[in-house]
Amino acid sequence: MLGPTYSAPAASSDTWPGKDLGLPAEGSRSVARLGRRIAALAIDGVLADLVAVALHVYPSGRDVAEGWWVLGIFAVLQIVFIAVLSGSFGHLCVGLRVVPVRPGYIGVVRPVVRTVLLCIVIPAFIFDRDQRGLHDRIPGTVLVRR
Repeated sequence: MLGPTYSAPAASSDTWPGKDLGLPAEGSRSVARLGRRIAALAIDGVLADLVAVALHVYPSGRDVAEGWWVLGIFAVLQIVFIAVLSGSFGHLCVGLRVVPVRPGYIGVVRPVVRTVLLCIVIPAFIFDRDQRGLHDRIPGTVLVRR
């Protein structure tokens, strides 16, 4: 007698990120995957750096307070682009957009709350099974493919 055998539960093909939100598994309006999110964040970071250089406020290393300029520029760009175009410059470049969970206009408050939480960094690393970080859950938004 060999004893009892145990098998890992089979991966369920009837669940996917965004299913509980009524979003499709793939294609347009499906939840954005990690690769695109990181690419969008990198593009937004480079854009904030370029704007800081153009405004002559890029940190030179002499003053710690200078580093806050880039973060402030990043935040302003996020808020403006999300409120006006439903996605940051980076999101738009990689084919993503930010939409409210409940149908309607994204507004201004949601992008502000989302951006403040994103700039704190830690909430972006605490996410649920729908792959929404706290920076998306708290304002009631979700990052989806266009």
